[in-house]
Amino acid sequence: MAEDVDGEILANTSRCPVEMALVDNRVCVDRWEGSLVERLASGEVRGWSPFYPVDGHEASVRAVSRPGVVPQGYISGEQAQRACQASGKRLCAADEWERACRGPNRTRFPYGDERKSRVCNDDIRRAHPVVEVALRLGIPDDRRWSDGMNQPLINQLPDSLFETGMRAECTNEYGVFDMVGNLHEWIEDRDGTFRGGFYMDTSLNGEGCSYQTTAHDFRYHDYSTGFRCCMDPDRVE
Repeated sequence: MAEDVDGEILANTSRCPVEMALVDNRVCVDRWEGSLVERLASGEVRGWSPFYPVDGHEASVRAVSRPGVVPQGYISGEQAQRACQASGKRLCAADEWERACRGPNRTRFPYGDERKSRVCNDDIRRAHPVVEVALRLGIPDDRRWSDGMNQPLINQLPDSLFETGMRAECTNEYGVFDMVGNLHEWIEDRDGTFRGGFYMDTSLNGEGCSYQTTAHDFRYHDYSTGFRCCMDPDRVE
């Protein structure tokens, strides 16, 4: 069993780890967007700050899926893939991710076919966070979108990134949270694709669960890029 952010018990199956949901009886999907823990040389394991890239530390971090924590932004597809693999998981295939997002009723959003305000974290913030941080830090306009996209302050602004599961209704019958909004989520595509939109946009590149961005290399990261992991369920004879 696993607990949601309100302490309620979520149904699970022994075919998946407790932090994962069984989708269509074919794939285990993390219930919450991924965060990272780091294993130090001493063997101690501690949380990795979700506001900093993992560049240069890829070999020491692994993915975890937990409710009520700030998920990891600033991560590339390659780094997310490696972090999932370090936990015995993998990035989700496109069809796996979309099935989990749409739920068993195959709706446009996790919660239904019609967009609803303030159900997911996708319509609270008005000012663009990169612009706001660039102004605070004195980053020139011509360098805003190159130097400003990985600033740790961005996802610490008010009304920006939410803790996992904070939008308790942004889910479906599978019990997966935040698949629309909050952070983009990398999927398994070496050419580079992330899904679901983020807290500033869930419609520009498709509505809700159809949202996908293909403009960036698999090695790209910025404040808006996150992930969740999948894995094959255990065989039950």
